[in-house]
Amino acid sequence: MASLVYLKNCFNLSDEDLCARWSENVLWQFFSGLDYYEHRLPCDPTQIGRFRRALGEDGLEQLLKATIDTAVAIKAVKPAELERVIVDTTVQEKAIAHPVDSRLREIARHKGISAARRAGIQLKQTFAKEGKELRRRAGGYAHAKQFRRLKKVVKPQRTTLGIVIREVRRKLEAPAFAALDAKVLSDLTMWLERAERIRIQQTKDKNKLYALHAPRWSASTRCKARKPYEFGGKAAIVVSHKASLMMGARTFPGNP
Repeated sequence: MASLVYLKNCFNLSDEDLCARWSENVLWQFFSGLDYYEHRLPCDPTQIGRFRRALGEDGLEQLLKATIDTAVAIKAVKPAELERVIVDTTVQEKAIAHPVDSRLREIARHKGISAARRAGIQLKQTFAKEGKELRRRAGGYAHAKQFRRLKKVVKPQRTTLGIVIREVRRKLEAPAFAALDAKVLSDLTMWLERAERIRIQQTKDKNKLYALHAPRWSASTRCKARKPYEFGGKAAIVVSHKASLMMGARTFPGNP
């Protein structure tokens, strides 16, 4: 798993792309310690993110230091070559769908209702049938570029989402409510806050929420016709000048 984290930092890939390329790359598998080529995924892509969170920032720095010390020990790079480095920035893309307003509001409604049920809250209205129909109509109007009709669909989505949020909050503040678990209550509060951000944000607002599961990521302008924007975070990478050995990496939240 540590070798996968190192490869991810070196090649700036998403977890899904990293696992797919690892299953096809003989050199990467040899770097990971395998003696024979195996055409399989190394692990589930979600395990890489959990492993990185478990290591923390200090653990990742120790892992990077160990790779540099190993490269010097096996004479793959000379210590004098580490005195001159190249620093560059790029965008680390997040594995999120394109942030469409109608889709985000439907997901926010579904997440809020699911979190409320886990907390033992029974809602009077969930708008499950209406939400599914509105999402289908919004997708058709957006594909046909009928934006006036699209606005008439997005507005009731905002209204139904607001009704669900207000009902959940009323029942949370009721004296008779008793949460079963502190974590369940914390998750419900988190989803409600993010759903409220999705509900009130407008097209030209700053610091928008582009994905409910990744609130820290932002949009970066790429200035290319085929892909005008990238959704992720800025990352700075330091490599040695001659051997291109990875020596440091850091992400910057927001869009500096």
